Amino acid sequence: MLRHLRPALVMLLLMTALTGLIYPLAMTGIAGVVFPREAGGSLRERDGKVVGSVLIGQNFTSDKYFQGRPSATTDTDPNDSTKTVPAPYNAASSVGSNLGPTSKALVERVKGDVEKLGGSKDKPVPADMVTTSGSGLDPHITPAAAAFQVTRVAKARGLPEDRVRALVAAATEERTFGLLGEPRVNVLLLNLSLDAVK
Repeated sequence: MLRHLRPALVMLLLMTALTGLIYPLAMTGIAGVVFPREAGGSLRERDGKVVGSVLIGQNFTSDKYFQGRPSATTDTDPNDSTKTVPAPYNAASSVGSNLGPTSKALVERVKGDVEKLGGSKDKPVPADMVTTSGSGLDPHITPAAAAFQVTRVAKARGLPEDRVRALVAAATEERTFGLLGEPRVNVLLLNLSLDAVK
């Protein structure tokens, strides 16, 4: 019987070492050399302090900043551990809301968000300003969503709208390799460029 178990145990130990230790360490080492910033989480600093990652959205609420997509992530309620509370962009709880188009809660939330953003028939709100992404952590918005916010941000900062539009245009990333994805604006990078305007 030991003759039959021995090859299986040797294979188990070998594959565990290979796929669970050697391969991950090798890939981490290669990534750290070839893509050091990305391997470190694509963190951004301002005045020597880390202010965020370009890979994970943040909850900007001030009128002086562009705001990202709504986030459906949650966290444990500090007052009752059996319940959850909204915790936008909580990377430890990456998840969509799982609410479908017939969900009354979703329809009411979207209507409330449209009203809060000042949407109307003459000024429709871009869809990504009122819908969550699948992960709840999306750091990007569409150029249309950024353009929708220009007036509010320019007014709050006392800047000309043309100057803010130019920052949006400069922050717009085109399709990857000209083919993949859609044009997008990283909200953190755009807000950092706004803070740099004197």
